[in-house]
Amino acid sequence: MTERTTDAPPPPSGDQSARRRYRLLTGPDDGSFCDRVSAALDEGYVLHGSPAATFDGAQVIVAQAVVLPAAPSAQVRPA
Repeated sequence: MTERTTDAPPPPSGDQSARRRYRLLTGPDDGSFCDRVSAALDEGYVLHGSPAATFDGAQVIVAQAVVLPAAPSAQVRPA
């Protein structure tokens, strides 16, 4: 069976501004899914919300949202 996913890998540039700020990872509840979530965390994403799970009649399908933390905004002090 083909793995389901709604995420796309980040661009190879590694530039945070070019990466998606939000990704929803989905797929069968297996080690491969856990590896994909772990890889996203290694890339700087953080978990967003609770995971979801459903049964499609053959297997458990899970989903986990991940987001990039917001970059700190620059604060301008009066001179």
